[in-house]
Amino acid sequence: MQFDPTLYLVTDSTGRTDEDFLAIVERACEGGVTLLQLREKERDGRDYLRLAKRVKAVAARFHIPLLLDDRVDVAFAAGADGVHVGQSDLPVSEARRILGPDKIVGATAKTVPQALEAFEQGADYLGTGAIFPTTTHVKTVLTPVSTLCAVCRAVPIPVVAIGGLNAGNLSVLEGAPIAGVAVVSAIMKADDPKAAAEELLRKVRALKAGTR
Repeated sequence: MQFDPTLYLVTDSTGRTDEDFLAIVERACEGGVTLLQLREKERDGRDYLRLAKRVKAVAARFHIPLLLDDRVDVAFAAGADGVHVGQSDLPVSEARRILGPDKIVGATAKTVPQALEAFEQGADYLGTGAIFPTTTHVKTVLTPVSTLCAVCRAVPIPVVAIGGLNAGNLSVLEGAPIAGVAVVSAIMKADDPKAAAEELLRKVRALKAGTR
């Protein structure tokens, strides 16, 4: 499945009602998000599935692929476009076996060996970071930009930078051959998610153009 990882939104519904959360996601999509990941660390399978179906409906209106974090079973049940797996989740090869060849399977890779393993197992893209400390509840280990660049050059699939990135600090990625940037708080906590997405998309496109 073809996808554009230029501006990759990873969601965070912490402290929000479903309606408020969905409104933010919709505004972000209006602003130009190109890839969407629903990440819910605390919900049980049924609640995750229920929300995934609602987010899928929003993403489909904007023709934006929806990926689910971790839960390959919920992604399959929700008809999502794919899944993102971390180093402690199902291996890429198993996610691919369950979802089939036409779905997107992404993986977290913080080192070149992890990147090569994920690629060999069939990953479509990699997420590498955290570039900066994050405010999300996910445990992070900082990744130097030099490692990010090494990962980009080690594999022929897209690599997305993630971790504490926002419109004010993207310059740290200048010269890195990334395919896109993944953000959470920069959009989810913005006063105007649409405007935040528009600004980020513009800046990431400029970054990518500068690496060619």
